[in-house]
Amino acid sequence: MTQTAPPTPEREAATAGSRARLYRSARTAHLERAAELPPALLLFEKRRYDFDQALADRVGAVEAGTFESARILGRSGVTTLEVNEPSAVEGARRTAVALAWLRLRGLARLGRRPRVVAYAIGNSSPFVPAAGGTLRSRWSLRLDYALARYVWRECDRIAFGTTDARDAYEEAFGRHPRPLETAVIPALPVACPCVPEADVRGPRVVFLGAFTARKGFPSLVEAWPRVRAARPDAELVLLGKGDLEPLAHELAADESVRLVLDPAREIIHAELRQAAVITLPSRRAGRWREQVGLPIVEGLAHGCTVVTTDETGLATWLAAHGHHVLPEDVSREDLAAALLTALDDGRPAAEVRSQLPATDGRLAADAWMFGDASAAR
Repeated sequence: MTQTAPPTPEREAATAGSRARLYRSARTAHLERAAELPPALLLFEKRRYDFDQALADRVGAVEAGTFESARILGRSGVTTLEVNEPSAVEGARRTAVALAWLRLRGLARLGRRPRVVAYAIGNSSPFVPAAGGTLRSRWSLRLDYALARYVWRECDRIAFGTTDARDAYEEAFGRHPRPLETAVIPALPVACPCVPEADVRGPRVVFLGAFTARKGFPSLVEAWPRVRAARPDAELVLLGKGDLEPLAHELAADESVRLVLDPAREIIHAELRQAAVITLPSRRAGRWREQVGLPIVEGLAHGCTVVTTDETGLATWLAAHGHHVLPEDVSREDLAAALLTALDDGRPAAEVRSQLPATDGRLAADAWMFGDASAAR
């Protein structure tokens, strides 16, 4: 159960403002983005494995449970509220409680219902029929599905980070019962300012993220000996942590592999500045599918050539811009071949970075979502 601090006058005052974000979980990337955006109340319930407490304190993020979040929002006077995307059914109950409370307050004329916006990158249907499990778990999932649809109906504006996400939402949710404003704003980064204008990189590959099967880590472990045999000078840097850490340690016994567990942000930037290639060979797992892939976004920002699978919503853009997109069930031989091709091509980092937009896609989406608050009802 989430532990929440008792309400205080100081804390209540901190919740005032016209913008708010209601997330189920928060990670460092959310906090870094909040630091770049106009001030907004950020409420979250769970901390992700990469959570920077100092940064959370700096942006005023508040850890609060479902009912406390609803109460805080009801007193905040917020005019635009960003919620977890509707397809994230695991957060539907938390979001639905807050929206229902705000709706009731509006009907009772205790406050105007805020405009509800969402950023969506889910690129597969969340409504997968429950298989197995107990009767209680199946009914629990049905409840979550119903609440996810309720959250969708309450949204006034949705920004899609990929065309795959837009198409998946149209297929899963169908026609919206009210006029719904939508926009597709590609979830692409800007070039990171930490990279020098002219840099030369050696044959180094980075895997960044969770050491798990769904991120394709076992596929990389199997492919790397083939890369190493063809390119004895190639290096592999593993950045992250996860269930398959023992496998990472085994691979790191090879002198060509370096393992950095749970690296700090400055270390991640430093490693990406020196990498020629970043790989994320994601595989589907149950209802989960790679939406965008933060490691892909960060690799692009630092000028890395990407080797990934067609699971990411950025697959079409990546393939069209000289990166390597493989089938989800890629063999170790084909993954090794793609990594070797990317290394042999020696694509300049400046070329990769030159194809990125002038404005970060997520920040552009935020500006569009929160723009012109007169639409609040």
